Amino acid sequence: MSGWNNPRVLIIEDDPLLGPSLEEYLNRRGFEARWLADERRWPEILPKGFDLLVLDLMLPHLPGELLLAEIRKRFSELPVLVLTAKRELESKKECFELGADDYLVKPFEVLELELRLKALLRRKRSLSCQERIGNVLVDLERGLLIRDGEEIVPSRRTWDLLLFLLKNRGKVISKEKILDHVWSDVIVNEETLRSYIKELRRLLPEGALQTFKGRGYLLRKDI
Repeated sequence: MSGWNNPRVLIIEDDPLLGPSLEEYLNRRGFEARWLADERRWPEILPKGFDLLVLDLMLPHLPGELLLAEIRKRFSELPVLVLTAKRELESKKECFELGADDYLVKPFEVLELELRLKALLRRKRSLSCQERIGNVLVDLERGLLIRDGEEIVPSRRTWDLLLFLLKNRGKVISKEKILDHVWSDVIVNEETLRSYIKELRRLLPEGALQTFKGRGYLLRKDI
């Protein structure tokens, strides 16, 4: 991913006038846009790191709906905006069910396309500030947990401990490393660590935080 200053957009559109005009407009508006006329090349181009996809439905070689489904299988988090002349509600329903994030009917104003892409980026950015552990949502921006609709603000040390375990999620982290990182400004013993581990377990789903005797602790990835 390119970052938020110059988001990369792939435009899959076979129209030889519309495709390059959208590419030029978005490049002038701060995006890094690339036009792809032949949709069959998407497996070669899309993995090169794009933040957004603009996908025409009516393509010459592959049905757009089939292409959308295939792309969604491989790029589950990539925001996709569908472009089409199809105005029917049934078409919109099918595209959203296949994983489209937005749907824009031709003809359209390029400013509307730009605004919709920026909205998709904001949504993506918001989601990137969140982590999920089972039924608990970790809001990294606000420094709190959301469990069953309830917002929970942990203590500073508990939050620091959670962040360190999230950073190393799926790895067994030794008690020494945790103490050095989370309590770098003060000397504490393992009993203190155990009390904070106990508090964190109370906030997280059962089984999310595991103890490996003699080795350390692991925050599971598969929960």
